[in-house]
Amino acid sequence: MEKVLFICGHNSGRSQIAQAYLNQLGEGRFEVKSAGLNPSKSVNPLVIEVMKEVNIDLSRKKPKAAFDFVKAGELFSYVITVCDKETDENCPIFPGIQRRENWPFQDPEKVRGSHEEKLNQVRKIRDEIKHKLVEYFKL
Repeated sequence: MEKVLFICGHNSGRSQIAQAYLNQLGEGRFEVKSAGLNPSKSVNPLVIEVMKEVNIDLSRKKPKAAFDFVKAGELFSYVITVCDKETDENCPIFPGIQRRENWPFQDPEKVRGSHEEKLNQVRKIRDEIKHKLVEYFKL
């Protein structure tokens, strides 16, 4: 089983979406985790809302720190950052990685507008992440 770690800045949005979708779509082929460089206290409420629309409940998920996985000596086949270049450059080095990727997606924390406009923007991010996972992992 291949181990995959998704990392973003706060582990409150993009990396949580990616983890949830790969767990669902990968049908047990992957052990998937997610983490942040500076984890938030909770998952973004907009992300929780749009993931509920696709029957994935993130309401009980707790953001985790990427450095905890380094300290624990965890090995991953893939480490994928799902945010901007700055975060990718600050990503810790994991031993034994077969593939390291950066997939830049818009940050759900930075969406603006009315509640419905924000939801539409986060839906777009959610759908882009799913599309990338399906394409990359041939799901």
